[in-house]
Amino acid sequence: MPPHADLIVTNAQILTMDDERPRAEAVAVKDGRIAAIGDRQSVADLKGPGTKLIDAGDGTVAPGFIEAHMHLFSGAAEIDHLQLFGVHGFDALAGAVRDYASRRPNAKVLMAQGADYTILSKEERVTRHHLDRIIPDRPFAMTAPDHHTVWANTKALELAGLLHGLELGPGNEIVMGVDGLAEGELREGEAFAPLQAIAGIGRARLGLATGGEPDPYPNAEELASDRAIMKRGLEWCARHGITSLQNMDGNLYQLELLSEIETEGELICRAQIPFHYKNFMTPDMLAKASLMSERYNSDWLSSGMVKFFMDGVLDSWTAVMLEDYADRPGWCGEPLFTQDQFNAAVIEADRRGLQVAVHAIGDGAVRSVLDGYEAAKKANGRRDSRHRIEHIEVTTEADVARFAELGVIASMQPPHPPGAMGFPLEPTVSRIGRKRWPLAYAWRMLKDAGAHVVFASDWPVAPIDPLLGIQAAVLRKPWAEDNPDQSFSLKEAIAGYTVEGAYAEFAEDRKGRLKPGYFADLVVLSSDLEAADPHRIGEIRPVTTICGGRVTYQA
Repeated sequence: MPPHADLIVTNAQILTMDDERPRAEAVAVKDGRIAAIGDRQSVADLKGPGTKLIDAGDGTVAPGFIEAHMHLFSGAAEIDHLQLFGVHGFDALAGAVRDYASRRPNAKVLMAQGADYTILSKEERVTRHHLDRIIPDRPFAMTAPDHHTVWANTKALELAGLLHGLELGPGNEIVMGVDGLAEGELREGEAFAPLQAIAGIGRARLGLATGGEPDPYPNAEELASDRAIMKRGLEWCARHGITSLQNMDGNLYQLELLSEIETEGELICRAQIPFHYKNFMTPDMLAKASLMSERYNSDWLSSGMVKFFMDGVLDSWTAVMLEDYADRPGWCGEPLFTQDQFNAAVIEADRRGLQVAVHAIGDGAVRSVLDGYEAAKKANGRRDSRHRIEHIEVTTEADVARFAELGVIASMQPPHPPGAMGFPLEPTVSRIGRKRWPLAYAWRMLKDAGAHVVFASDWPVAPIDPLLGIQAAVLRKPWAEDNPDQSFSLKEAIAGYTVEGAYAEFAEDRKGRLKPGYFADLVVLSSDLEAADPHRIGEIRPVTTICGGRVTYQA
């Protein structure tokens, strides 16, 4: 007789994502893996005196969601900031900021997140003078949803030493006024890093800002604080049914924090943390990426990836386009790497057997990254590298086919297209220009051309909730009648958060599906996902998250 199960989930509508057995009613777990899956009676035979039973109440049970692009440390550090998503107009902004300030009398810098580029209006861009009218006597800064632009008042600019400008690297800008002083708009990380450091979130953003380690190294109190922030982020993931995360910024310090949390028995999500390669680095520095990969290579905590940024974002004109922006003639963006510089780094990372993931939003950046991957293939020979491009908000017909040809994963975010999940159409659609709309956020075109398309939120850029992302993918609508339909079916969208996420980290043989021998990573939902009105998918909630056979969240 087979051993008794540790845990059984029954009375369920199970979507296994396994083509050999797509549906089941119950699943049994033993020693962190799936022991059996099938009808209720056959699985019930594995019940013993110590078996924990979970009644799914006829709700959907799916593989645990794999969040394939997020920023764990910085996202968790921002949870307590003022959240401005959905706030529009000067009066509404002023009210929110002043109310928040009254509840944070001792904050050195008041920080807000989720400020739309059109938060004042479609025509009026934010300056420090607007923010000074709201709160003149305390440092205040607010971040765009994409986290590539920050607006600060005069007090904050003075405190960070930014009011008179700074010399910055390519693709970064402190927007200056005719009076020779900063206007208050800070574009890209080098421009706003000094302000964030003063605000106390510098260590949380090191994996984004420099890819380096904290110096000086944190004392015991600071380490405990950083571990607590990480734990808060992990709990936020588990609450949303996430069992694995692929972080898209990183350093050794993040791995060390998560390793300590694992030792304490509190690593409740599987995590992958990359080495962040910046444009001031040289290829020999990738030895550290190899060290991180060798030191951390378990099914709970791993590295093995190198992250790059090739450009910025569309809304601040820092994404790199092949042709001029539709609303800014003579400007197509400035790449963060030269082609030769990027090729050399990617060839070396590929030679070391590391996976590469590159932020590339504009079609010019996407092409440069594909060219770099092609150079690596020519230099090192073809291998199952599964290199990735993150975002791909605009591409070209010529480059769509190259993803499958080069084996490149398209890492996309269903919440991001303007018009989805409350993100405004402007200014993005005008930046892109109508003739490029058909190849914007082209998930369906990439998938139909044979590319692996993996989904994620890019939290904290968008809400972390995979169910909201699934809803956005299913309900995606073209911006014009003659634009192609880029939406996904429900099953395809779920696969983007499960099967494809596992493939992206070379783990499709052990997670992303519910089948015997696979990790017992699963989520129990509050109702039947397949029976739901597509417009209400986001209302469905995870009620139980199980990772490695352990309940990590219970509603």
